[in-house]
Amino acid sequence: MADEDGKKKMLARASRIAGQVAGVRRMLEEDRYCVEVLNQIAAARSALDALGVELLTRHLESCVMGHGSGGEHEHAKPMTQDDLLAEVRSVLSRFLK
Repeated sequence: MADEDGKKKMLARASRIAGQVAGVRRMLEEDRYCVEVLNQIAAARSALDALGVELLTRHLESCVMGHGSGGEHEHAKPMTQDDLLAEVRSVLSRFLK
């Protein structure tokens, strides 16, 4: 996550998602109609997926394709190409479940 503007946008998205999840809790506490709650859950899942795709794209651009160029995340550990590929496979497997 190299640029500050992108980081701010992702943090704003995460805040909106937190609000959606809090909304689900309120709806349950208020005994709202099940379909309304399910619609809110679907919206939160969709928002999480969109945030995940954004983060994954940024990871691929900076940490994988930019590996070794100095553009990767400051906490990225040194890896071989095979290690990078294994990491991408692993994260995609978890993300797509």
